[in-house]
Amino acid sequence: MSDAALHVSTDKDALDVEQIHRFLATEAYWCRGIPRTTVEQAIAGSLCFGGYLDGAQVAFARVVTDGATFGYLADVFVLPEHRGHGHAKTLVAAVMAHQQLQGLRRFNLATSDAHGLYARFGFTAPARPQNMMERLDPDVYTRTPGRP
Repeated sequence: MSDAALHVSTDKDALDVEQIHRFLATEAYWCRGIPRTTVEQAIAGSLCFGGYLDGAQVAFARVVTDGATFGYLADVFVLPEHRGHGHAKTLVAAVMAHQQLQGLRRFNLATSDAHGLYARFGFTAPARPQNMMERLDPDVYTRTPGRP
């Protein structure tokens, strides 16, 4: 494995959508089973960041944002064989430095296992968790389409 610098780009045409879908659908704990059409729709509606080594995509992140007040960081991953080289830090640093994401009042994310990474970039537990609400449907990707 190389310690080469990760190149980060927001060019959606350069994204390896097949690889992104494969990782999210089979390896990501937060969206296992996600349909490819859902991944494509999420990419279309988000500011996306691909991380590349020697032209091959090895990392991904996306931000759902209005570009003015709110952002939600989602689907951040580095392929397992490329972990341990600081690529996640490089990717998240590029996200946080992006011009469209400056001056946001609120920037959220959810994680079960990467608190240390995100803390480096100023993320903390919600200041007022009693004000936060969610509508969560964790089995949405595993149900037959069209069925409740």
